[in-house]
Formats: sequence, structure tokens, C-alpha cells
Amino acid sequence: MLLALARTYGTTVSDLLGEAPAERDAVVRADRMEAQEAGGWTYWQAGGSGRAMQALRLHVPERSAAQEDLVRIHPGEEWLYVLGGRLRLTLGETVHALSAGDAAHFDSLTPHRIAATSPGGVDLLFVHTLLQSGAADLCLGDAASRGRHGTP
Repeated sequence: MLLALARTYGTTVSDLLGEAPAERDAVVRADRMEAQEAGGWTYWQAGGSGRAMQALRLHVPERSAAQEDLVRIHPGEEWLYVLGGRLRLTLGETVHALSAGDAAHFDSLTPHRIAATSPGGVDLLFVHTLLQSGAADLCLGDAASRGRHGTP
């Protein structure tokens, strides 16, 4: 009955019941982006939390032993844009060399690896979907044996 009323009035059941959705700030200010480090990489959250996608600004150092051999496989999609530096992106058996201004968009069930190839590392904008699945923890390489899984 409520659904029929909501459709009739062009609204939602939540609106009919007076439920207010949690406020989500659509803007993330630069001065509120706190750097977090994991596996030698530095991450800044560049999008709101609690969404279906996660947006990050990311710095990958030239040699990151903790991440270098880590192959990631998980449900969802990933998109990245190289802001500065050079990146080696391995998708399955194919290796791509990306430079500033290059982008990649791929299905993250494809085994993938990211590594900086320029002195000083590489800076990226990175967006990925946050699909939850038992497969999300599947990683190959040294880090998997230590039970580590990181983003991206």
C-alpha cells in the first residue's frame, strides 16, 4: 500500500514515513584529506564514505617491497588516472606503461598489479567499486601468504 502511494505521489516510502536519510557531504576539502600509509603507499580519501565507490588520491613509491609482487583479484571495477610519474600496470599477462595524463579502466577480476617506474614514484587518482564478496580477499604473491590485502 505504501509503495503504491509513493508511486502515485512521485516520492519514496521513506519520504512518506518522514524518514530522513543520513547527510552525506558531497565535497571533500583538501585540508580534510588525511594521509594514511599502508604497505609503503600513501592514500588520501578523495570521496565520501558509505558509497558504492571509493575515490582516492594515491602515491606509490618507486620501490615498494610490500606491494611490488602483490597481484590483486577481486570483484568490481577500477579506474585510475596518472597525475605524475610513470606507472607499470599489469593486467593478466599484459604489461602497460602509463605516464602523466594516461588512464586505465578495467574489471578487477582480471589479475592486476601496480608499480611505479619513475624516480620519486607515481601519483594517481584512483576509483574502485566496493563490492563485498568472499573473493575480495583473494591475493597472490608474498603479501597473500602474510594475509595482507590492500587497495587498489
